[in-house]
Amino acid sequence: MATASVSDSREKELWRRLGEVNDPELDEPITEMGFVERAEMTGDGSVEVDFRLPTYWCSPNFAFLMLDGVRKALDQLSWSPAYRVKLHDHMFAEEVNRGIEAGKAFGDIFAELAADADLGAVRETFRMKAFKRRQESVLRGLRQHGLTDVEILGMDLPAYDAASFEPGEAAMQKPRYRAALLQRFPDRRMDDPVFVTWEGRQIPPAALSAHLAELRGVRVNMEFNGALCRGLKQTRYKELSVVEGEPTLVDFIMDRVPARNAPAV
Repeated sequence: MATASVSDSREKELWRRLGEVNDPELDEPITEMGFVERAEMTGDGSVEVDFRLPTYWCSPNFAFLMLDGVRKALDQLSWSPAYRVKLHDHMFAEEVNRGIEAGKAFGDIFAELAADADLGAVRETFRMKAFKRRQESVLRGLRQHGLTDVEILGMDLPAYDAASFEPGEAAMQKPRYRAALLQRFPDRRMDDPVFVTWEGRQIPPAALSAHLAELRGVRVNMEFNGALCRGLKQTRYKELSVVEGEPTLVDFIMDRVPARNAPAV
């Protein structure tokens, strides 16, 4: 009984950690996007993860950022297991999986595939978009809560932490925006304004509506890309049949393999 309890606890921790990894372009968890096809513990406590992207030609930069996030998530597991991560149905899957089996770091593998791409710049662009999308959700939520623009833009961290929302988008994005703010500005004081531009400029109350209009453009673009991504993934894998007697991702999309779904937390 104790062994089963430990196993259940570790499986929940595994899925929780994987759920903290976001698609960098969409700022949504890879588990909710359906990219983690399988994540299981073996009998010896090691972990196996099968990863699948929505298209065969998905950018190797995006694949790297997500797989590197998976690696970091697995490195944080409390029992420090050995693990295997396998990329499926991607134009660089063979090279990636061969590199992983050879013990190469993801950075070394993708350095060869991404040519001269500046992955640091790619990461920064996606962090900026996530910052703006999260900020917009919270700003809209505070306005809907009846706060004036002066009250909102005068918030410091204690006031921000004390604010509450009904369950919904603003409530979900509130801690995520806080995390993005402190990642962007790690030296921020508790009495500094919470709502600033990506560049760190304070937003005048008279300019908040124009600022929100800019943020809305970022959100709409990300939501469109997310809908497109989900549609491509669903269309692609619904066309697949059973491969070598094993269920494919279509079975997960259609809920035909409940035993492999993430456990309830």
